[in-house]
Amino acid sequence: MASLLFSPYFIAGAILWVFAGVVAYFWLVSFLFGAGYQGAPRKSIEVMFRFAQVGPHDILYELGAGVGAIAFPAARKYHAHVVAVEIEPLRVLIMRFRRAMGSDAGRLDVRRGNMYALDFRPATVVTAFLWPGAMARLKPKFEAELQPGTRVLSRCHPIIGWTPAVHDPDADVYYYRWPDARRPGKIGA
Repeated sequence: MASLLFSPYFIAGAILWVFAGVVAYFWLVSFLFGAGYQGAPRKSIEVMFRFAQVGPHDILYELGAGVGAIAFPAARKYHAHVVAVEIEPLRVLIMRFRRAMGSDAGRLDVRRGNMYALDFRPATVVTAFLWPGAMARLKPKFEAELQPGTRVLSRCHPIIGWTPAVHDPDADVYYYRWPDARRPGKIGA
């Protein structure tokens, strides 16, 4: 029995099952927290930063941060202070590990929590890749708490009732500037 437990085939099989379990958790079980994981394409992230003109004086909130596809470049490359909010515990651990391994720990606040309970008043930039229902739930909170001039960027899903200043269909990024987003108008190019 002991020789079976230490055989290369048993060990390889056990590793494969553990890996499959982690992948299943990461992709499937995370839907219980409100959204499955889908990484943001680099092109979409670059468009977001270009539209918002993120810089060192910004406080960027990344909602549903996943593993920090927006948070880490915002802190490292653009020197913004970042609040990365994620409810799913495994992703939070991954982000905290990444933060510990990097040089941007002072600019990156990783929070495990409910984005609907956040105070958005300090934010100068808000980024999100959330399902339409989540965006609809956040809209009244944005309208009550965002400061004038706050830039809001959404990947794939518009904020219903708001008019984007710009929409890039190739990167599928919607850019809003609060409170101008409430005004009806033509989308810029």
